[in-house]
Amino acid sequence: MKPLSGSGARGMMVDAMKNYGPDSFVGHVASTVQGATDTTFYILAVYFGSVGIRNTKYAVTCGLIADFTGIVAAILLSYMFFH
Repeated sequence: MKPLSGSGARGMMVDAMKNYGPDSFVGHVASTVQGATDTTFYILAVYFGSVGIRNTKYAVTCGLIADFTGIVAAILLSYMFFH
């Protein structure tokens, strides 16, 4: 959810905290994922739009690959440290 909507991802994190607790494994993973990725499409729209970059084909692909890598790393590191 984080690459699409920062506020939606934050809402999902708060919901996970309410359901499972902040000290649960789910709470730790949700918090780590929240810090490990960024809102890719917002960055492309705002930052690239401000300097006039029109061709964002490779930037979208690289950004989504980086987000996927960040999510996988967050899950693995949470498993290593908190499980």
